[in-house]
Amino acid sequence: MRYDPSRPAGRLLLTPEDKEAPERTRRLGQLRLGGRPDPELDIYADRLAEITRTPYAMVNFIDQDRQFFAGLHLPTVAPPVVKPDGSTPVLGRELARDHGFCPHVVVRRKALVLEDVCDYPRFAGNPIVDEFGIRSYLGAPLIDSTGTVLGTVCAVDVEPRPWGRPGLETIKASAAELAARLERREADGFPLL
Repeated sequence: MRYDPSRPAGRLLLTPEDKEAPERTRRLGQLRLGGRPDPELDIYADRLAEITRTPYAMVNFIDQDRQFFAGLHLPTVAPPVVKPDGSTPVLGRELARDHGFCPHVVVRRKALVLEDVCDYPRFAGNPIVDEFGIRSYLGAPLIDSTGTVLGTVCAVDVEPRPWGRPGLETIKASAAELAARLERREADGFPLL
């Protein structure tokens, strides 16, 4: 079933309720994460983009009010998405909580693979599909040893991608590796990764 934007999707597009957001916000503060870009996390996102061969990759921390890409890899040439007013959108470090797919990963507490977002009415109507031309998503939760989901690591593309099981395993391993590195950072007194 393909998404038909001319048909209303009702409540399908709502971001799920996030009851863990207050605890996550507290934990992110303890870890000193999510408030500023982190050059080491940018390098991590660059590496993830290279591994997955995607134009976008992020280390995304989600608090009660927003998503913040502390690690961000952007394409060197922006995909040709032009808004009706003739402008070209640019992805920054912040995104509203109801945009994108990472809030779903955080609430579900498990990886999400969308080979073509247009195959899923719940996700095809998300604002980033139209605004940035996102067509595929691969994301996994960053879960620390306290059991708190801090955010996600994700890779996205402007073309449908057959991620399959290899993509799922890659993103899950990447998330587990980064969660462990963040824990070591805390234990070492917060030096750079």
